[in-house]
Amino acid sequence: MHEYDGISDEVLCALGGAAGEDAVALFEPMAGHTTFKIGGPADVVVAPTDEDAVARVLDVCAMASVPVTVVGAGSDLLVGDRGIRGAVLLLRDNLAGIEAAGTRVRAQAGALLRDVALAAEEAELTGMEPLWGIPGAVGGACHMNAGAYDACIADVLESVRVYVPGPVLPDGSRGRGSLKVLGVGELAMGYRRSRIHDEGLTVLSATFALAPGNRAMIHAAMDDYRRRREEKQPLEMASAGSTFKRPVGHFAGKLIMDAGLRGARVGGAQVSEKHCGFVVNTGGATAADVNALISRIQDEVRERFGVELEPEVKRIGEF
Repeated sequence: MHEYDGISDEVLCALGGAAGEDAVALFEPMAGHTTFKIGGPADVVVAPTDEDAVARVLDVCAMASVPVTVVGAGSDLLVGDRGIRGAVLLLRDNLAGIEAAGTRVRAQAGALLRDVALAAEEAELTGMEPLWGIPGAVGGACHMNAGAYDACIADVLESVRVYVPGPVLPDGSRGRGSLKVLGVGELAMGYRRSRIHDEGLTVLSATFALAPGNRAMIHAAMDDYRRRREEKQPLEMASAGSTFKRPVGHFAGKLIMDAGLRGARVGGAQVSEKHCGFVVNTGGATAADVNALISRIQDEVRERFGVELEPEVKRIGEF
């Protein structure tokens, strides 16, 4: 198996050829690409502007044994203070097209769920309303079957177009991958998991199957969900969303509050005083601060209630 020892000039040229030279940036701080506003530099960030270019970039990295981290809206992520080795494949505004036709909405991986829901509203299609406030992009939402208010992506997803990694070659590198369309029934979607996650697939676009609806009613429902989020969640502060998965039979926020941890701090990281299920960046927090606070929360909740809190926030990069 090849070990990663940096990105050669040859590979950088190949990435520029795959995505365009303007789409490649070296030593890009990841703090600017995450909702937590935390994270050191990536060796290289590549932002292709079409789906075929995404596949070419992934092929270049696979054949050169360069590790790839896919980042969309950057929510639900904590990037280490030392950054990310290898290539970051950025799928955000550069790959965010949305099209509505009939009762279907097709959105590219970088499109925000909010914008997909707004496009559905404009087309008078219902089904996306509970999901529209989730601060993520389509690719990540499909990857983890994101959800809110007893609804999840699997409820409205019809299919995804994905990049499937190529075969492992004798030298440990991979061959070229392939593009496939998978129906929702093939994705093994569960609570915050999917086949996309389990098999390392990369979402390029997704098609949502919705139903005809009344635009005024759709708008009213979206307004209601927005108000509920604004009232209960610290949306005005940088965070990665809910810090922990919901433990069976409990609510993480209530356990944290009952453990006396409302407002607890480590450096610039704090348990939100508005909703204890969120760790927020009060300004200048490091990944080390957040990690230390998460560990403290887990220890105290375990000691007080015998419940193991599992982080929902995905930690990536070097800490």
